[in-house]
Amino acid sequence: MSRSSRRVLALLAAAAMLSAAIFAAVHSAAAHDGPHAHGEGKVEFSIRSVGNGNWSNAKTWKPARVPRAGDRVLIERGTRVVYDAASDDVIRLLQVVGTLTFSRDRDTLLNVAVLKVQNSLECSESGFACDFAHVNEAGEPHAMPEGDMPVLEIGTPEAPIPAEHTARIRLHWLEGMSKDDAPAIACCSARMDIHGAPLSRTWLKLGRNAEAGDETVTLAEEVTGWKVGDEVILTDSTQSYGSRRSGTEERTITAIEGTTVTLDEPLVYEHSGEGEFRSEIANLSRNVVIESADPKGVRGHTVYHWGSRGGISYARFAHLGKRGVLGRYPIHFHLVDDTMRGSAVVGVSVVDSHNRWVTIHGTNYMVIRDCVGYKSLGHGYFMEDGTEVYNVLDRNLGVQATSSRPLPQQVLAWDPNDGAGFWWPNARNTLIRNVACENGQYGFRYDSQPVRRNAPDPGILMPDGSTQVVEIRSLPMFRFEDNESHGDGLYAMRFSTSNRAAPDTRHPHVLRNVKVWNTNYGIRAEIPSALFENVQFDHTNYGVYHPAFENQVYRNLVMTNIGTEPFNRGYDDQSTQYGSIAVDGLTFHAGRSGGIPMIQMSDNNPTGKAESHFRNVVVHRPEGNRRVLVGRGGGAQVTPKTSTSVPVYLHDFYGTGRTAKVVSTAARDFRRGDDRYSEDAPVTGRDSLVAEVENVEFPQLLDPVDDLPPATIITSPAPGSPVKAENGVVVVRGVTTDNERTARVVVNGAEASDIDYGFHVWEARLTGVKPGKLTLTAFGEDAAGNKEQMPHAVTVLVE
Repeated sequence: MSRSSRRVLALLAAAAMLSAAIFAAVHSAAAHDGPHAHGEGKVEFSIRSVGNGNWSNAKTWKPARVPRAGDRVLIERGTRVVYDAASDDVIRLLQVVGTLTFSRDRDTLLNVAVLKVQNSLECSESGFACDFAHVNEAGEPHAMPEGDMPVLEIGTPEAPIPAEHTARIRLHWLEGMSKDDAPAIACCSARMDIHGAPLSRTWLKLGRNAEAGDETVTLAEEVTGWKVGDEVILTDSTQSYGSRRSGTEERTITAIEGTTVTLDEPLVYEHSGEGEFRSEIANLSRNVVIESADPKGVRGHTVYHWGSRGGISYARFAHLGKRGVLGRYPIHFHLVDDTMRGSAVVGVSVVDSHNRWVTIHGTNYMVIRDCVGYKSLGHGYFMEDGTEVYNVLDRNLGVQATSSRPLPQQVLAWDPNDGAGFWWPNARNTLIRNVACENGQYGFRYDSQPVRRNAPDPGILMPDGSTQVVEIRSLPMFRFEDNESHGDGLYAMRFSTSNRAAPDTRHPHVLRNVKVWNTNYGIRAEIPSALFENVQFDHTNYGVYHPAFENQVYRNLVMTNIGTEPFNRGYDDQSTQYGSIAVDGLTFHAGRSGGIPMIQMSDNNPTGKAESHFRNVVVHRPEGNRRVLVGRGGGAQVTPKTSTSVPVYLHDFYGTGRTAKVVSTAARDFRRGDDRYSEDAPVTGRDSLVAEVENVEFPQLLDPVDDLPPATIITSPAPGSPVKAENGVVVVRGVTTDNERTARVVVNGAEASDIDYGFHVWEARLTGVKPGKLTLTAFGEDAAGNKEQMPHAVTVLVE
């Protein structure tokens, strides 16, 4: 039995211990060996393929006619049907056991209620459950069915649907079907590939300011694949917290030349296109479309199950997702584990969803790159239950994931589903180069809590391939870098674990190169043992907010036009600090005076060990600005309860080696009349005094060590696929991510070339390859010498 099979069996066994009432819909683990009825019962097919041929050819079918409205259609084992139609007839059920491939030489349209890709000659009309042996009562597979893998092919990565043609699937709900399960596309341990014509960029920054009334905008770079008639959005750059309007605008392209795009209507709002903080323009159109036929009625969803293969690129998923129904999302990887390692979702647009954009559930090694999510009820890009690791979310845009309600029977009971562009509970995942805008509550939300609704922990995949039960709150960020949030509802970014849980100081959370702007709360930093490096704040009411000041290090923070509270006290109104912080490089551009100090002092020091250390603090003040640099916090005025206060040290403040110590006059250990301390406005305020002190070292609170190896994913060629060796050369492409920097990637002994972002995209060329089966094995190694212990191996057929 494979390691993946053992993990899935472990997951199923764990699920069996859950409350049957809670998880009857998706997590009951009573395995059986027959087809799963899921309430609809087994159905009979009215027409089936009898040989290879076109859909529109009657000779392809038995009975000898073309499928029509209401049919239950079976693509038989061993047959290959080319879908070459553009029919308005709604097929009730389409089950692919052989191969169904969409024509690439014409426009196609398939109207269908339930489309299932699975190796079974029996079927139900469930749009979620699989119908072969070795599935549990929820229809979730835990072993591969025998025989060749069924295939649904709407283009391939190597041969996508050409740009001059469209392929469209419309999902219809029909009477007699479950509104919770249908309409749907379900891939059950089969291969489902959906690939449209590539775009060089699906979204990018503006290259010049766009003013209200403008009908043209300038892109930051030229793009290919964009065309007249495409739908685009321009993201907000003027939104302020509390505003009820949306600054994001929808338009249609009427002309494009170089970097200049002409729109069908003038803009209503300004959109920033210069400097550090700029709006985005995103293309929502694709030539492959999966959509609900009735967005105002019963919507559809799609799902990949365990053991599946394939991927999605440059397709549009529109008006999908079932509101308030667990597990029914536009794009859903459901308990896949690592069986789809090598699969990716690239360049997709998910538009107007009623339940997420992309959900990664119980799935590892998934790549989500260059996607656009626009309008969702609840969170957008979403990892579901905290078991997910080594997934890569790279250069995605998330706009307007709005607040909704918790889903019934959701695994993580504490999640309010209140609208985060990006939401995840396990830090051992990679988020890089993503942008969130105008989401309901959060741009980015990392939320890790200890309770999984009384569920036993099925374990987390470790770097050595083992599965271990671990406290996921102790896992540090694998990689969080170059992410940006602007115009989001309440928080740009919130990172939190409960009860001060944290990784150790040798393995801290590391968050680098972050931008937050035009938001109420900048970063809510409720994660002890963390390094925040190179963070820019602009036009936020709060900068570092509600922090868990305990072994936190901040480096190179720049705060511009911060309103109420730039650098908050520990846990804000609790004003409690359990440990020390070290801030090296903090620049304030004090745009306006305020009543609350720039750096707030924490009032309570329950451990007696807390101190705040600052070095390289720079304040740029306009004339007349007298805002206090260090003082007690605003909002609730806290009466100190602890005998020890939290001193603030400003290192080298009066010159090299000359340190300022600021204390609170409200502290219980402050002795009035101590002539060492004095006022020094605007450094101090009405409740703080300062003294010069000597021999205070700037602390080293973290001692990071890199002992985690990289994680590698071969994305091309796909497992089992035929590969042409041109003059004995095979090109292999993939993704490798690491908590620091990948030093090299090796494929079958050949060194790969770094194509983008430190081997986050790489390419290797293998020479001297002969026809036949070829196993490709790729691993990464980082600068610290950590070599990947679980290389990715893919077997292909070289022609």
